[in-house]
Amino acid sequence: MNDVSETFPIMAAEGYEEMSGNGELEESSAMEASEDAASPPAEMAEMSEETGSPAVAPEAPVGPDPVTFSMPPPAEDEEGEFPADFERLWKAAHDNPQDFTSWTDLLQYCEQESHITASRRALEAFLTRYPLCYGYWKKYADLERRAGYNNKAEEVCVQGLQAIPLSVDLWIHYINLLLGTLDMNMPESPTRIRSVFEDAVVAAGLDFHSDRLWDLYVEWEKEQGNTKKAAAVLDRVLKVPTQLYNTNYDKYKEHLNSQEPKDVLSPEEYEELRTLCRQSQKAERAEQAQEEEEERPPGEEEPATPEGTDTEELMQKMREQVLVRRDKVYQDNEGEVRKRWHFEDAIKRPYFHVKPLDRLQLRAWHSYLDWEIAQLNKDTKDPQDPQQEPDQAASEESEVTAQPQEESEEAAVSNDDHRVRILFERCLIACALYEEFWIRYNQYLESQSVDEARVIFKRACEIHLAYKPNIHMQWATFEERHGDLTEARRVLEALEKTLPGLAVVRLRRAALERRAGQLDQSEALLREAVDESTDKPTLHAFYSVKLARLLLKLGRNPSRARRVLQEALEISPDNDKLHLNLLELEVSGDPSAEAVQECVTRALAAPLAPHTKILFSQRRLQFAEDYSNSIESVLSVYEEHQKLLKELGGTKREAENGDEDSEKMSKSDDGSAVAVSAQVPPTMPHVPITTPPPPVMGADASSQAGYGGYGSWYQYGNYGNYGYQNTWNYNQGYYPPS
Repeated sequence: MNDVSETFPIMAAEGYEEMSGNGELEESSAMEASEDAASPPAEMAEMSEETGSPAVAPEAPVGPDPVTFSMPPPAEDEEGEFPADFERLWKAAHDNPQDFTSWTDLLQYCEQESHITASRRALEAFLTRYPLCYGYWKKYADLERRAGYNNKAEEVCVQGLQAIPLSVDLWIHYINLLLGTLDMNMPESPTRIRSVFEDAVVAAGLDFHSDRLWDLYVEWEKEQGNTKKAAAVLDRVLKVPTQLYNTNYDKYKEHLNSQEPKDVLSPEEYEELRTLCRQSQKAERAEQAQEEEEERPPGEEEPATPEGTDTEELMQKMREQVLVRRDKVYQDNEGEVRKRWHFEDAIKRPYFHVKPLDRLQLRAWHSYLDWEIAQLNKDTKDPQDPQQEPDQAASEESEVTAQPQEESEEAAVSNDDHRVRILFERCLIACALYEEFWIRYNQYLESQSVDEARVIFKRACEIHLAYKPNIHMQWATFEERHGDLTEARRVLEALEKTLPGLAVVRLRRAALERRAGQLDQSEALLREAVDESTDKPTLHAFYSVKLARLLLKLGRNPSRARRVLQEALEISPDNDKLHLNLLELEVSGDPSAEAVQECVTRALAAPLAPHTKILFSQRRLQFAEDYSNSIESVLSVYEEHQKLLKELGGTKREAENGDEDSEKMSKSDDGSAVAVSAQVPPTMPHVPITTPPPPVMGADASSQAGYGGYGSWYQYGNYGNYGYQNTWNYNQGYYPPS
């Protein structure tokens, strides 16, 4: 089992009592029920995991990717035909793998039919998709055990623990499985059980609700007659902030008082306390003897005490000294529990489920993470902060293994970092379907280890958030930033296969190739998108604009860019953005009145909105004023513009050009127009007022905002109409379906 612990990364799961087919609770053993911490309500639809806070030593290396576990191979004697409705339910689950109810219907049907082959197939597929559901790992192991395949049952438990190594319930179930199948008369069996217990407390021993696991370990050692090892386990749990921390201390005192100190303490501590208590006892006796000597009758000698014998009085003094030392540990641990209690109390659903969490629960996790990270930063930057609260100043003494009293600063910081990681992992069970927590954990780890941060993306994108595009694009950005362009390409290509037709993914792929210097590949990706979207005019126009910009700005090939836009206009003649981009292409290049005139004429003949046509006419007039060689041509364009205003713009457009009468028009109750006098300042003589041109493609955004104020109609502001919204907003929320 040691190899299992070596492959466990720090993960957390929050669970529930396993349920039978009729919804009643099943107890793994009598030991599981004892000292049971408050667990979430068990509902038939909510198969969940046991949250844990593993007590892995800070210096322990992080295990490999937990999502690469493989399912156990099928049994050799598989039944041939599947039940009648299996294929129908199987197809429903696979056609919509995000529908949790379809999976539970399939699993329930297989369980009712008692068909082992169908159950195996369904459980393997389900647990690959939802590996955080502890209850179904237990069901799978029980299925194999009932069929007589104890080795396969053990394999299932190991696979489950690789996926959720902090599940206290799954560890207890695995240990009970071994206790029920191993021959305890064999000398290697107790050794193996103890090894599994050690793996369990290392992986899940810091869980706030891990008291049942510790208690099972202590009771098993007592059953084996190892009172000293049982005391050592109790000694370790005294340093762990758990819900039943005070009960653990009471059990330690009870165990100490029921045994001889030499059967409880380590040899080193026993000899140290024995020597100390003997010296103290000898000093007390010397003082007492002096007092008795004065009162003793003459000739009577002092009663002799045999040397080297331990009296009951000495044993009691040793017990008192042991409790004095342990009381300091208990007080420190109580301070740790008190600091975290209100955060733990605010978490109402610490286990996994596909149902959305409410905002209060999400804020509770964020607050807990904020506090834990703040504690780490405070201890790292200002360990002597005078404003620190007394209970926050208590030293972190939560290591499962015994540590020296004076811990180095580096070890203390590592311990605090370990606590932060534990909390993140616990959070990622309850909030496994929320991108924001995965991204936050990745950002926390990236400064420490790029490989560990990459594992977070891998777990999130390949298991829990396969259909959430934002975090996949974050992953690709992460890989590109760290120089792995091949992996960045792979991530984006896989995402596009999963979510075909998503424009933002294709644009990210093209941008990645452009930044890598592969301009031809970037152009090929955009051209492929243009060719594949001819049946979707709006999307086709969108990709055509992007391709034309690439050819114009980076390829320095205006003729090819013009051809792309003209071909797009043949498919979408009513798309104003195509007309606008083509006009800007003509205006931004070498001034050509014929090309601009042709572009504007095409736009005016197209089925565009009146205000859009007026904008094109204004742009043509501005171009004539800027580049025309004769005033006659300018006036000719101006007359055409005024004519268009009268045809399309009406009174409002006339007002823009200074032709509105100084009296405002209103309507009476009967609808007739009535002139209303208005005091207006004198106006300048009538001059043609034109509108500055819209910004040129690629112009500076700040200059665009200040020159004419036409950013609202320029094409940059309207790309959302293509369904390409908020593309760089990594914090956009995606919530699991209800």
